[in-house]
Amino acid sequence: MAERPHPRAYDPSTAGSLFEEGKWVKSFASEPNGGNCVEVNTGTAGLVGVRDTKLAASPVFVFDTGEWEAFLAGVKAGQFDLLS
Repeated sequence: MAERPHPRAYDPSTAGSLFEEGKWVKSFASEPNGGNCVEVNTGTAGLVGVRDTKLAASPVFVFDTGEWEAFLAGVKAGQFDLLS
């Protein structure tokens, strides 16, 4: 197993400063009024930021690119689908 890089200290009050404000992208499924969606920012090398679309001062969750790619693979594989 590959060794994980040393994680950066996470501080929710400053995590947003790791990302350029103009690089946030809303989900294509977002409703015209903002909806219940998230925004993703991939503008910082090696990091992915995720925040709530509806909250101007939303905390930013920070993932490294490996974590983000694993999450996307799980979504595509249906690992997070709700059971009927």
